[in-house]
This record gives sequence, structure tokens and C-alpha cells, in this order.
Amino acid sequence: MIRQLQEIDRQLTMNFVSQEPAENVFIIGDIEGHGFHSSIQTLWGDFNDQGNLRAVLLKYDKNFIVYAPGDFDAKGIATIINKDVSFSYLSGIEEIVNKLTPYITAKPKKPRVLYYAKCESAELLPTIPTEITLEKARVDDARDIINQMKAIPEFSEGNYSVEHKQVSLEKGLARAYFIKDQGTIISSASSAAENSQSAMIVGVGTLPSHQKKGLATYCMSKLCRELLEENKMLCLFYDNPSAGAIYKRIGFVDIGKWSMWTY
Repeated sequence: MIRQLQEIDRQLTMNFVSQEPAENVFIIGDIEGHGFHSSIQTLWGDFNDQGNLRAVLLKYDKNFIVYAPGDFDAKGIATIINKDVSFSYLSGIEEIVNKLTPYITAKPKKPRVLYYAKCESAELLPTIPTEITLEKARVDDARDIINQMKAIPEFSEGNYSVEHKQVSLEKGLARAYFIKDQGTIISSASSAAENSQSAMIVGVGTLPSHQKKGLATYCMSKLCRELLEENKMLCLFYDNPSAGAIYKRIGFVDIGKWSMWTY
């Protein structure tokens, strides 16, 4: 049986998605941030014959995210998605999303699959040399961080919003560390979708003229260590094997692949 989840279902739902906090960084964050009675999001639960929750579907704005660690009513979940005229995005662990595809009416215009990795220990994070000065971002650093990311070729076409970065920093949904040279940010690493249990690592990069010095790794090390000290599980996406090798050297391990489909 599939039904819309309400505030009374909060503890049940949180217990369910908290089994895998890295895999559910977005769902946990959205529940904590917006709850069950928000105009911007809706949640549904799929229950088995014994009344046990076995799948959660979250709609945030035009985006759907699905989580189901085992068998679930894929056709029923897909029916909800198909009936939504504003449906534009679908994401989740690849093997879960693949169970929905036979029942989704629309065909994705831009299907994308990324590696998904998590980190639970600071043991392999590198020590930051004393000559490296790291600064923690404040709200008024948001524009400079965005400009730095846009100046890196592999990130230049990303969809960045200075306002969103400012709001996230202000509300504690994100944080960032950066390195400057002559007043300009040359390297940075940020978090996103922070919640009480996990956080996504994003925007790890260095300006081309300062690469191959390990600067982004130092930014990431400082950021990750701080988050891990707060008992937050870390996760990230990557599609570049070279980047993946770096992440694995500092303690990240692959946990699957993440589908991000645009319709």
C-alpha cells in the first residue's frame, strides 16, 4: 500500500532512511528542513502486507528521489511520478531507479549516472602543512567561491547560484574552506545538503594555474575532518576516475552509482 506520509510518520520515516545516511543525504536533509507539510515537498511511503515501510518517495519542487533497500511496489511509485505534470527530474541509487524505468511513461532527455562514495573516518585525511592558510567561508564569500568554480573548465557549465550559496551558508546547510593567493580564491571545497547525520561534499577544485599542488585536497581534508568530528557521514559524486582515485586515497569508498535523470 502506498500513501502520503504525514508528520505523525516522522520517526518511522527517519528510522527507515537513517539505515543508510549517506545514500539518503537529500531525503534526511529535506525532511529536517521542510517537514511533511510544506508547499515545496511531498513524501509517500510504500508499506508491505505487514504494515512495514519498504520504500520512500520524495518530491521536492520538480525533483523526485526514491529509496528502497529491498523489494517495493515499483509500478505504484511510478504511477505517482507519471501523474505529476511538473515532473522534471528523477534520482536515486541506480539499481533502485532501474526498477522504476519499465513503468515511467516519459523517456529521460539526459540520463546521467555517477559514482557514489562515502567516508566515515578521518584516518586517511592528509595533514595540512603549516605554510598553507585555510579560511572558512562566510556568507559574503559566496560570490567569490562561485566565481572561482566558474573559472575551472570542468565546472564552468555548472548551474550555480550566488543567492543559494549565501542562503545555504547562512542557514548552516553548507560550509566551505578555501585558499587565497593575493586576495583571490584559488582553491576550495564545500559541503551541501548538510543534516544531522550526513553531508554531501561538492565543489572541490583549484584554478588551473595553481593545480598539481594538492591545494583542493587540503581544503577537502579540513572540511571533511570538521564534519566527521560532528559524527556526520560524508558522501560525494564523481564521474572522473582520476578524481575517484584521489578520493579513495583519503578515505572514501564506493557504495554504488547514482542516477540523475532529466526529463
